[in-house]
Amino acid sequence: MLHHFQIHNALLQTGDILCTMDGKQPPLPGEFWRLLSRILPGEIDHIILYLGPEGRCVEAGAAGVLLFDLPGPAWDARAMAPRRGGLDDRLKGIAYPLAGRALSPVEEDAKRLQVANYCLEQVGKPYNLNFFASEREDAFYCSQLAYKAYQQVGINLNTGLQVPNVPGTQSIIFPTEIWAGCVHQVVEVT
Repeated sequence: MLHHFQIHNALLQTGDILCTMDGKQPPLPGEFWRLLSRILPGEIDHIILYLGPEGRCVEAGAAGVLLFDLPGPAWDARAMAPRRGGLDDRLKGIAYPLAGRALSPVEEDAKRLQVANYCLEQVGKPYNLNFFASEREDAFYCSQLAYKAYQQVGINLNTGLQVPNVPGTQSIIFPTEIWAGCVHQVVEVT
């Protein structure tokens, strides 16, 4: 079943992607993510897929692939942090991977359901610390989960973005390339 939800006046449908930036995390878990966000290109550090119903989402983070619920129509990272492995981030906006692809409503709905089902099948799998191994399906990092879910429906979210002067990084699926490669809406909540 397809679902809709509104957050900060932005409409989410099953399969849409919330894009976030590094927040003010406590020292120990936060240091790793702050360091990682300095290395990654672009302004988006993390992504989350909206599934529904209500505020149900899936993400791949330090605690692995897990489900959590948005507490309401406003982003509240601190309220969600205990269910998200302590992650404290700021919502930047929503990416719409299916927008602008000239899909019929029936085709779009079918793809949204396939993406959601794929993500649900991955819940409980561990975090993938090998960012170069974006084709594996036994562990996931955040943008790899979206990449693999959309790959199942014939959409490639890997734009080939790479870290300058670092060979081989084009295989990494960066959160910011999903943001930049999709129609998106800025929400920016601090």
